[in-house]
Formats: sequence, structure tokens, C-alpha cells
Amino acid sequence: MKQLFEELQHCLKEGHPSVLVTIVDSSGSTPRGAGSRMLVTREGIRRGTIGGGAVEHRAMEIAMEALEKQESFIQSFSLTRNQTADLGMVCGGDVRLYFQYVSAEDARMEELCARILEAMEQDRDSWLIVEMTDVSAWHMGLLQNGSCFGLAFPPLGPKAGQIQLEGRTFYTEPLVQAGTVYIFGGGHVAQELVPLLAHLNFRCVVMDDRAEFANPQVFPQAVRTIAGNLERIFDYVQITGRDYVCIMTRGHQYDYYVQKQVLPLKPRYIGIMGSHNKIRVTTDKLLADGFSPEEIRSCHMPIGTDILAQTPAEIAVSVAGELIFVRAGGEEKS
Repeated sequence: MKQLFEELQHCLKEGHPSVLVTIVDSSGSTPRGAGSRMLVTREGIRRGTIGGGAVEHRAMEIAMEALEKQESFIQSFSLTRNQTADLGMVCGGDVRLYFQYVSAEDARMEELCARILEAMEQDRDSWLIVEMTDVSAWHMGLLQNGSCFGLAFPPLGPKAGQIQLEGRTFYTEPLVQAGTVYIFGGGHVAQELVPLLAHLNFRCVVMDDRAEFANPQVFPQAVRTIAGNLERIFDYVQITGRDYVCIMTRGHQYDYYVQKQVLPLKPRYIGIMGSHNKIRVTTDKLLADGFSPEEIRSCHMPIGTDILAQTPAEIAVSVAGELIFVRAGGEEKS
């Protein structure tokens, strides 16, 4: 997302018109869901994807036509079994694509790109709002404080989709879902995990008691690195109920110190890396400290989705998968 709007900003500064192609609605088995987006110029696809394959190629051709006509419109693909075969696809279902023509002289859009990129650096809930009441004359805005286009919007969730408000049609898409991933321990798994989470639009803070494992040179994608005392983490950070905690320190004693401190705060996610024996020892200590079995079971131990991960890179993928699931509200639905 960030790279796409950076690219759109470049196009506007260079004086190139473009077309934003967005999946605004989908049903059935489709390659990508609502919120998938690509940016098309006369050179072809500059950034992003709506799922690849023949549908994306056809969408690029339609975007080229939109560029020539300087028009915005919605195009639907109904992918029945025969149609998916004709399009070279395995998936089937219905997809609605919004082709938004962006003039090279659209100063308002250039300003909005700057605001969007600034918002993505903040830890505040924000959504991208597109008014689609008249699809040929769309307006895009940024929702951060519950209001946009002079309207008070109802609470919006982590999924992209369309809503009706005061007789008008809007497409809403989460831009930033507030919450920081606090990673305690800057070892090999953390070094694989942070770049992956940053690519997935998670804000990461890394803390270790060793300066060589907690510095910007090791974690250039982290918003902050902290070398400090793991027995006193609140001298350095403030963890809220919106945040995620990944505990992967250099030893079970330090894991215990961190877990004991964060459990009372009830962050959105707590995950602890380690063997079942290590987790059992830590659990016994927490029980002796007065924590209930329910509180301890709320932690993800061991951390990550069970994909039989072995290497640091594989463990990082399993952790990222679990965080995606939690961020999307999967735990509330299960």
C-alpha cells in the first residue's frame, strides 16, 4: 500500500496521468479480495496487483482505455466455471473493479498522497474513504477521527467494503490499524520477523538488553530499537490493549520477566517462543505469582501458527501469519 501511494505521488509530480484499479467487492473464490489495488500508467502496471493472471491483464487493458478517455467507472467480472476457464483462471466468483482516473494536474490528490503516507507512519486508526455515489466523479479522503467529507462515519472494521451513509455510497478501506508489535529479543528470528512485519504494515519496536542486538543497523525497518533492562521494560515502553507482544529473548528467565510484566496489561496479543519444556517452566512460575490458568492460556505458547517451522525464517512466517489472523479479527470470530 505504501509503495503504491509513493508511486502515485511520483506520477503526479512527474506529470503522468494514471488509473487506480481497486477491487471494491468480491464473492466466491477469487484470487484477491476487496482492497487489492494496482496503479496503471501508459507504461503499464507501475505498482500493486489485483491477483495476477488473465483478469489482471484484461484490467490493465481496460485501465489503458480509461487513461485515453480520461474516465472513471466500475467494471464487473462474473467468473463462472466456463468463464474462468476462458480467462485462464482456476478461481471462480464475482469481482467488481473500480477504475479511478487520476489527472496529472490533480493537486488535491497529490496533497492526499502526502497525508496518506504521513498517516502510515503514525500509530492511529485510519481508513481510506472513496465516495462512489457518482463513480465517474469520485472523491477520496482520509478518515482518522470519525469524520470525512463533513460526515460522521460509524465505527469501521479491519475489512474493506462498501457502506451507505445519508443516501451516499462509500468504499472504505483500512489504511492503518493502530497497534505496535513489541518484539523482546533481537536474535535471529526477530531479524527475520521485523522486515516481514514491516512489509505487512505492522509497526515494530525491538528491545533487547544487548546493544548489539537492538540498534537501527540491525533493524532498519523498525520504528524504534531499545537497548535496556528487560526486568524494567516500562522504563522504556508503554504497552496498551491495542498492541502485540512477541517474546523471544535469549533465555527462559528473561522471557519470564517480560511475560510477567505484560500479562496484567492484556495487550491484543502475547506470543512466547520456546520449547514446550521451557514454556512449562515459565507457566509454573507465573502460576506461583498468582496468575490464573485462563490468563496464561490467553498467551500464544509456543508462538506462531503450527506449520512445523524449523528455521528462523520459517518461524518468522508462522508468527507473521498468526499476527495477520489476530489483526483481521480472526480470534473474535473463532
